[in-house]
Amino acid sequence: MNDQERFESAIQTILSQTEKGKGIGTLGEKVLHAIVKLYKAEDVSSLEQKIGTYVADIFNGDSVIEIQTRQFAKLRLKLARFLAEYPVTVVYPIPARKWLVWIDPKTGEATKERLSPKRGDVYDSLRELYAIKPYLDHPNLTIELLFVDLKEYRLLNGWSEDRKKGSRRHDRIPTALVNSMTIGGKQGYRVLLPETLGSPFTSTDYAKHTRIHPKRAQTAITILKSLSLIEPCGKNGRFILYERTDLKKD
Repeated sequence: MNDQERFESAIQTILSQTEKGKGIGTLGEKVLHAIVKLYKAEDVSSLEQKIGTYVADIFNGDSVIEIQTRQFAKLRLKLARFLAEYPVTVVYPIPARKWLVWIDPKTGEATKERLSPKRGDVYDSLRELYAIKPYLDHPNLTIELLFVDLKEYRLLNGWSEDRKKGSRRHDRIPTALVNSMTIGGKQGYRVLLPETLGSPFTSTDYAKHTRIHPKRAQTAITILKSLSLIEPCGKNGRFILYERTDLKKD
């Protein structure tokens, strides 16, 4: 089977288990996590294996795969343990396209699904990458961004009049694998530097060229500085100027 077929097979297997009331994992995981984990496992015997005091999502004796759908900060202790001995791939699913479905928690009634205008990209990983910044240049670490189409189910239990703001996400169910991006080694994070971005540049320039919020741009700049892919080189008024080290001339 190719990647698409294996992903679709994982979807069908996990959804079938949930429909039969069998649960989706020994650790009470969500559907998205369970599907991606099954898709990435070449052998089901490698699932949820203990390494010391920690449980790896996938461990084949030679390498580790961790599926993390959010909160990379929770990975820090695991990474400190695993990276010392094994190559580790952290797989982060990102919605390429997302359909929203709202559920009334009192009646169980669900709205018609609506396609969100937002499209996923590499910059959606910034907050999570920042959470494990000290490990990003470790030679044993690889990040795989897995872009998937999915349906997101949210409860209408928020504080706003329409009950959407402050609402709780119930679950996310992937419907298709779109593509993936693998980032390995310090130079791999150059994907966070758009080709149109010159040198020197400010955080405002970065936000403009990446089309992301200025706060996210600051997060990206902090990551890129920590990896020595950019460095401060002066100021333009009150803005710090940064130089791309990949464009520097010897």
